[in-house]
Formats: sequence, C-alpha cells, structure tokens
Amino acid sequence: MCVVKECCIHDLHHSTVVSVKTCRLKMQSLQQKASDWSGVPTDDAFAIDDTNLFQKMGLQSFVNLSTNFYNRVYDDEEEWFRLIFASSEKENAIQNQYEFFVQRMGGPPLFTQRRGHPALIARHRPFPVTHQAAERWLHHMQQALDSTPDIDDDSKTKMMNFFRHTAYFLVAGDELKNQNQQIPFKHAAKRDDS
Repeated sequence: MCVVKECCIHDLHHSTVVSVKTCRLKMQSLQQKASDWSGVPTDDAFAIDDTNLFQKMGLQSFVNLSTNFYNRVYDDEEEWFRLIFASSEKENAIQNQYEFFVQRMGGPPLFTQRRGHPALIARHRPFPVTHQAAERWLHHMQQALDSTPDIDDDSKTKMMNFFRHTAYFLVAGDELKNQNQQIPFKHAAKRDDS
C-alpha cells in the first residue's frame, strides 16, 4: 500500500510537488507507451521480479554482462551512437550499469548507496534517447547477453524483456522532454501496484 501523498516531478530547472494520482497517471502513460513500442507486455517486462536474479547469478555475472556490453558500445562502428556515451568513462559506465542491475534484480542497493535514487528518466535526460538509439542499445545488450555464458537462458529472456521495455520507457520519457513537459523524477522501472 502506498502511503506517499505527494511525489516529485523533475524538470531541467526545479522540482515540483504534485499529487500521487498525477504521478501515477503519467507513469501509466509512459509504461503503456513502453509496452506498445517495445512489444513487451508489462507483466513480461517485470517477470524479473518473480525470481531473485542476483541470488541466482551473483555479482560477477552482472559485472561480466556490463563489461561485455560497454566494450561493444565503445567499439560501435556508428559514430552517432558512440557520441551518446562520449562524456562517460567506460569504467564508470560499467560500474553504474552493473550496480543498477544488481539493485534492480534483487541484490543490495549498490547504485543508490553510491549515486542516489536511479531516477532513470532524469539521469538519461541529457542524452538523445530515440527509437533508433534504443534499438542500437538493445542490439548490443542482446549480443552481450548471448556471449555471457554464466547467465542461463531463462534469466537472459527475462532480462531482455525488462531491458527492451525499459529502453522504450526512456524513449517515452525523452519525448516528454522534447515536448517541454515535466517528467517523473523517480523511476526504477518497477511496477507500482499500490
């Protein structure tokens, strides 16, 4: 049950407090767009919550996946895609990603302890999160998953569904940014069933 009466909406200049109902409506709209665009129903996207993937796979699997992924990203032949990541050091990008994955998939809150709430839309705000960029990101993630042998096939499927849905959740958030609308500040790509 949700006991919060207000939530934060983040824009480029300030935070605004609005009702939980408004936040939920915006979040539902973003989640619906993510499902429509990704082709992944919300229940499939959040099947990662049915199993503690961190306990099942361990920290090193997430480190291996993120390292594999970012090696591919930083070597991408498409300059426009590499430029999205140009302001980040590869080692930092790897750590941020595996800490988020660990936290989101049942492990300790490594990301939050080091960087604060994941706030996915707000953190991706400076970047062009387009349909094309999402597909390129997903291409590299699929390849990274396929070549990370310490992740079993069932976990790979659940993770890819989550990644595909979340990538398009960020595309929906980017479109709101481009429409100069306020966007939800906090989103850990998790269902709000309250």
